[in-house]
This record gives sequence, structure tokens and C-alpha cells, in this order.
Amino acid sequence: MNGQLLRQTRSALARTTAGPGFVDITGDVSAWLSKIEAEDGLLTLFIRHTSASLTIQENADPDVQRDLFDALDGLAPQSVRYRHATEGPDDMPAHIRSMLTSTSLSIPVAAGRGLLLGTWQAIYLIEHRAQPHDREIILHYVGT
Repeated sequence: MNGQLLRQTRSALARTTAGPGFVDITGDVSAWLSKIEAEDGLLTLFIRHTSASLTIQENADPDVQRDLFDALDGLAPQSVRYRHATEGPDDMPAHIRSMLTSTSLSIPVAAGRGLLLGTWQAIYLIEHRAQPHDREIILHYVGT
């Protein structure tokens, strides 16, 4: 960064999910970085929920997402009787799945290139609950 002053910028990205599944937010994140004229730095994303999560995953073959959801279902099935069931049978499995995945991500950003994701990578919000939910993701950029 050769003596350039660092700056910090923060925003929130609101998304309503349609129920369980992967929601590609890469375009929204890239658009925000472009809007703030991000150059070289680091972007942190943080989801403000305990029953949804974030991941970077393949964006080419939708079977990857289906297989990942099947794997999570095997690790935290809804058919198990959990002590915490206040919000329904999908709530505790959603908390477990969120714990097994990520609630925050850090992604390098480069001037002129934007997010330094791999060729087949995208950023996803993962909804673990059975019904649609309003979700909020905090975007925090530090860089030039």
C-alpha cells in the first residue's frame, strides 16, 4: 500500500431468502465494492443470524450445492428430537448447520480486479430454516 492511508467503510446487505438453500450474493458484494471505489484491501462479511451462514463455494455445478445440503442434513437432521424446539423442528438443526459452516468471511480485494475469488467461486448466504427469512449481512472494507 506504499504509504497510502487506509480507510474503512461499512454497510449492510439485506436479503430475503426463499427458504432453505444457497443465495448467491457475489454480484451484490462486487457492486458495493465498485460503488465505494475499493482498491487494495480486505473485505469482511458477517451475517447477523444464528440460523443462516456464509460460505465461498463452487458456482458452476448446482449439484454441488444440493450435495452440500444433503451432507448438512446428515450432520444435523430435522428428524432428531432436540431439546431446543421453541421455533419449530428446523430451528436447532439450523443452529448446528450455522455452527458447522461460517458466520463470517474474509476476502482479499485488488485494485482493478475486485474480489480475488477463484474462477469457480462465489459468495453464498446459506439459509438453513424451512421458511423465508429476512437476513442482514454486514460488509466491512479496510484498504485503499
